[in-house]
Amino acid sequence: MNQRLLKTIGSVLNLISFFSPNLASRIAIHFFSSPQKGRLKGLNAAFLKSAIRDVLDFEGIKIATYHWEGNNETILLAHGWESNTSRWEDLIHILRESGYNVVAIDAPAHGNSSGKLFNALLYSECIHLVAKKFQPHCVIGHSVGGMATVFFQHKYQISSIKKMILLGAPSNFLGVFKRYSNMMGYNESVINAMNQYVLKKYNHLPEYYSAAKFSAEINAEGLIIHDKKDKIIPYSDALDFEKHYSNSKLITTKGYGHGLKNETIYNYILEFLNA
Repeated sequence: MNQRLLKTIGSVLNLISFFSPNLASRIAIHFFSSPQKGRLKGLNAAFLKSAIRDVLDFEGIKIATYHWEGNNETILLAHGWESNTSRWEDLIHILRESGYNVVAIDAPAHGNSSGKLFNALLYSECIHLVAKKFQPHCVIGHSVGGMATVFFQHKYQISSIKKMILLGAPSNFLGVFKRYSNMMGYNESVINAMNQYVLKKYNHLPEYYSAAKFSAEINAEGLIIHDKKDKIIPYSDALDFEKHYSNSKLITTKGYGHGLKNETIYNYILEFLNA
């Protein structure tokens, strides 16, 4: 959607908030949680068909998984917002050439998974479901997939996971919420009502969900890769991870943007995995 339309929607919700803050917050949260892109439309069909495909159930949501068998350690891939497993195609080819056993997940409301709503906490539970089945040695998460990876590992501490790679990952939910609110132009009434909605539904305010702070309690070795010119997730989030995730290394890039799809990035990943 273009900026003018987003601001118009924000203005309407600001007006609604004067009469019913709760209604405005529910609509705002629903809009925040509804991806507009990321479904598969036949693209990369041959590539995805080369995998062993399965569907796991999480509370009625059908989670699509893809498995490329290998004799090396198991790597689990978690894509980001408005994306799907096809974003990993180049990296999967490289990992398979090194013999890795590769598993990928389509997030709720993305790819071939079912559902209409998405958030990092829901995604973290789905990643946990897949991790329990495949017992990965390493999880690679891009963007909110990285945040959700930290959320689930902090909560469940799966012993098989020895390494985590976070690509352009947001370090805290509060920052994500603020950027969304600024993009929409929400007033304080809508913002406060959204905070209370999160508190009521998840028992904590948004600031509690800091992936960076959670990472301090994770033993798995971490690799953080973040581009200094990332226009989606600010580079300061990478520094936040570096501050708290003591068992990690930060690699700063310049010119690869938020997507971080580049041979140089893949070499960093392979070097970390093979170490």
